[in-house]
Amino acid sequence: MNWILGIALEIRLAGLFVLGVCVGSLANLGIYRLCWHPRPISPWSRPDARAPLRLPGDRVPLLGWLGLRREAALHGAGFWVRPLLVELAVGLGFAALYWWETCRLGLLPPEVPRTLPPQLIAVPHQQYAAHLVLISLMIVASLIDIDEKTIPDAITLPGTLLGLAAVAAFPQILLPDVVVPNKGPIIFGLVHLASPNSWPQWLDGFPRPWSLVLGLGCWWLWTLAVMPRTWYARHGWCRALGLMLARLRREPATRLVLAMGLAGSLCIAAVWLWADAGWVGLVSGLVGVAGGGGLVWLVRIVGRAALGREAMGFGDVTLMSMIGAFLGWQACLVIFFLAPLAGSVVGLLTLILRRGREIPFGPFLCLATLVLLVCWARLWDWTWPIFSLGWLLPLILLFIMGPLMGLMLALWQMARRLLRSLA
Repeated sequence: MNWILGIALEIRLAGLFVLGVCVGSLANLGIYRLCWHPRPISPWSRPDARAPLRLPGDRVPLLGWLGLRREAALHGAGFWVRPLLVELAVGLGFAALYWWETCRLGLLPPEVPRTLPPQLIAVPHQQYAAHLVLISLMIVASLIDIDEKTIPDAITLPGTLLGLAAVAAFPQILLPDVVVPNKGPIIFGLVHLASPNSWPQWLDGFPRPWSLVLGLGCWWLWTLAVMPRTWYARHGWCRALGLMLARLRREPATRLVLAMGLAGSLCIAAVWLWADAGWVGLVSGLVGVAGGGGLVWLVRIVGRAALGREAMGFGDVTLMSMIGAFLGWQACLVIFFLAPLAGSVVGLLTLILRRGREIPFGPFLCLATLVLLVCWARLWDWTWPIFSLGWLLPLILLFIMGPLMGLMLALWQMARRLLRSLA
């Protein structure tokens, strides 16, 4: 790591800007290729029969879009503006996030000295690399959600697996939990499953069996959730269950998901057996997957009961699971309460100005995740007393958040009807 710090900061930032622009180009390719209706807009896409062949200069990030303006008659006037801005924003964002997380140590409280001990210098860089991967995936998911009101599983499912593998191999990429006492040395830790409380012995790896039960339970909850199932309860639960099982038997994807579940179970058991620190990261990520996705799934259930229709898409569930794999369940809970702040404002504006009924919530989850990464030290300082409740907190949320969400969604429905009647 010393050789990286030996490079001038300006050169590092410039190199990360170039890397970000290239990643932004790949993100544009994913946005237009992974959507429900693929479009040959990206310079790396295969042009359709109407479009001329792409020139080598078209594939140069940023500048290539200026040449692709000649295809405006095929894709629409100004089609090139947003992807160009995406590449520029990703490049600037990569450099700015590096400056904030590794130079300013923005994930740590301000009381921490701005010079870390030598053994901890690599940790901010590893956290930064993990956050780059997560942010890149969120960019693709957000823009597809804006365009088509859907989030493809081709983004969130591999992203979740990648996040779990990352926290198992490098548990230090979890968010920091730093204690700054009045006297004595600063204690550097990670936000693991039990944070801010100490790690209980029953969560250790082999030979503690209940920690393995917890990890496998979270894994199979996510695995069963992503199976190609349907639920139509108009004619009763028995009929709905029969239809769901019939579709699961008929879909070829069911066997693939089950194979993934079995392979994942073997990997989880291997980490439980042989990797002490890796098990701390993996079980924290697994609970983040189940907890983050479960929060949004609860909103879907309550919203369906309150509004009589889907309040959120299942892509939001898998998106939140992916975020939880990288950041853990505590961060997911903070994100869950941050996202509606922006979503409510934009939703009301949409109702008033466009009379729109569907508002993609995925971009707000991703925006709240960015806010959390930038403001983590302050947010953790505010919220750790709440998380110190430990296992009582999920029970409190279960009995309070459900009725509260139902009331909020009912009020939202009333406001929408009122605005419609005034129109």
